[in-house]
Amino acid sequence: MSLYEERFDQMFPVLDAVSIATAKRFASGEAVTFAPGAQVYDVGERNAPSWLVLDGDLEVIRRDGLHREASVVSHTPGQFSGEVSQLSGHGTIAAGRAGPKGLTALPFDAAHIRALMVGSAELGEIMMRAFILRRVALIAEGGSGSLLIGHPNAPDLLRLQGFLARNGYPYSVLDVEADEEARAAVQRFGVAEDELPLMICPNGTILKRPTDAEAGACLGITPELEPGKIYDVAVVGAGPAGLAAAVYGASEGLSMIVLDQRAFGGQAGASARIENYLGFPTGISGMALAGRAFNQAQKFGAEIAIPLLVSKLDCGGVAHCPKGSAHGPFRIDIEDAEHPVLARTVIVASGARYRRPDIHNLADFDNNGVSYWASPIEAKLCEGEEVALIGGGNSAGQAVVYLAPKVKHLHLIARRKLDDTMSRYLIDRIHALPNVTVHIGKEIVALGGDVTGLSSATFRDHKSGVEKVLPLRHLFLFIGAEPNAEWLKGCVDTDAKGFICTGLNAFSVGDVTRTPHPLETTMPGVFAIGDVRANSTKRVGAAIGEGAAVVSQIHQVLAGL
Repeated sequence: MSLYEERFDQMFPVLDAVSIATAKRFASGEAVTFAPGAQVYDVGERNAPSWLVLDGDLEVIRRDGLHREASVVSHTPGQFSGEVSQLSGHGTIAAGRAGPKGLTALPFDAAHIRALMVGSAELGEIMMRAFILRRVALIAEGGSGSLLIGHPNAPDLLRLQGFLARNGYPYSVLDVEADEEARAAVQRFGVAEDELPLMICPNGTILKRPTDAEAGACLGITPELEPGKIYDVAVVGAGPAGLAAAVYGASEGLSMIVLDQRAFGGQAGASARIENYLGFPTGISGMALAGRAFNQAQKFGAEIAIPLLVSKLDCGGVAHCPKGSAHGPFRIDIEDAEHPVLARTVIVASGARYRRPDIHNLADFDNNGVSYWASPIEAKLCEGEEVALIGGGNSAGQAVVYLAPKVKHLHLIARRKLDDTMSRYLIDRIHALPNVTVHIGKEIVALGGDVTGLSSATFRDHKSGVEKVLPLRHLFLFIGAEPNAEWLKGCVDTDAKGFICTGLNAFSVGDVTRTPHPLETTMPGVFAIGDVRANSTKRVGAAIGEGAAVVSQIHQVLAGL
């Protein structure tokens, strides 16, 4: 049974007269009448409103990059259009046109949808559930979204698949080697071999070997930043800590913007199952947890800008005052962006990344045999094969438990005993897996392979120095963590490993000397939370707790400004 069949009534609810009357109070304009067959909104259109049907029908159509269309549903009086794109004004995934009898409907732009969801909890719950389920169905059912054409397992194709999947956007893949339609498209558009993969956006735009930023712009994921706007808070990093800060801050009336280079969820977003997070006794995937937080933040009005790379924090502020004095808004420079982001306070939630071992040819195998997360994309690539995973933390343990049922054999390699770094429930589960071999006291020292990908890895025993070569085509690296804090260089103090120090010595702000708040850095008004903060507990629950706690401290700083 498809999701449409299983949860149709929740996906496409019909509002009763009382709910319609409530909704009308939040409409962003007067009712609009469309002639039969008229276009109401199109795929990829930014700021397309949600429409509440009053009379007639609104036909929703999905479309892929080759302009193949299929009907999704026909909204009748009392039903509303839209999915999660309508919460933020991002490019919509589906198209809508008036039915054979025409259409009369009320518009609800993003701001008014959010106002309705907050102002009417019951109606807001109905709409939010419908929006989320519709997006999930568009992804699961296929036939909509972008079309990716390229060679299977090619690094850039895998990168684009990961980018779209982690941002919750539907796509399909055609194999240029085996699919006749894919070969015809490559010939028709005159695409050279080194220009693959090809990405055909739902609106027909063709991108040759696009970057994540180019893909995001084509799909309408990346928002258009308003020049000169000053936010109360800018959050750098959309992992659990950053999303928690966005939810709590925006729900309390602060104007928030969240910036991230890749996708919402951070490292936690790639976790197949988190079982030690409070309130989820059967566990929850990192993507599901992050997706709920992402939608919740947008519901309260937080702007989430992905994929944008923060290149620098101007810690002098717009006024370029000396460090430690009263400052103007902070300026955050964005790579390849015309305008910076301005904010009165900054939350650093940029997290940490897995450490890269010192192997001279490691970069040759990134997305070509070497992976830093274990998503369904990677799991499908290594299905039925022998693989190795290096790491001893909880993220590594979760990846082992997820991958083991899908592969022939998995070698878990760790420098220290698992008891020192991994939760007990994961250790017990790993030892119960029949196709997992645990190697303690070993490290990776060399990789073998060619342009086609990884073929072997060499491991060395710490005590004996004996080296062993394992033939394998897939290696997962989950070793240690390095802070993502280079963009803060010269602005805040860090510990010896580069993690950001908070709550240290008193500083002067104008004519006032005060002690920093517990999560405040050595730069007044700049806070650090989550994995990037020195001495933080590297757990999802702890990161979310810090995201909530930092908001009350920011209120105090803003009151002083």
